[in-house]
Amino acid sequence: MILNHPGTSSLRRGRVSIPQQIYLVTTVVEGRRKIFRDFWLGRAVVASLRHIEREGLARTLAFVLMPDHLHWMAQLQTANLSRAVRRFKGRSARDINRLRRCRGRLWQPSFHDHALRNDESVIHVARYVVANPLRSGLVKSIGDYPLWDCVWLKAERGNDDWLSV
Repeated sequence: MILNHPGTSSLRRGRVSIPQQIYLVTTVVEGRRKIFRDFWLGRAVVASLRHIEREGLARTLAFVLMPDHLHWMAQLQTANLSRAVRRFKGRSARDINRLRRCRGRLWQPSFHDHALRNDESVIHVARYVVANPLRSGLVKSIGDYPLWDCVWLKAERGNDDWLSV
């Protein structure tokens, strides 16, 4: 049961969903398995994010899918935050399990969220999100990392100047 998962109730304590609010959500693969080293599994997750947007639940502003977790910057539309994340996790888990020909949980039961405050620069947060593969040493240039996107910024191959604040 989700309530018995360590830290789950503390992650939900004080969670509020505000329409049009921008949230930074982090969700982690069960057991921190690095399954998104497989590009095609990663693309299935990206397709699930796009589906949530088409459903009108949340608008994706920026994301980066790391080997074992996702950072997703989204603006709520018609859903509350928990519902949008639950729909994304359910859809992506079904798709990944189908591709891997397996069953079971893909994501850890809960997620971390941060509602951006008025004094936080949305662009700076998006840059921080997208730069995760650089900071972790996965790539030397964000243009070499395939599993990210941002509505404001596009990296030119070999040019990471846009990441500077």
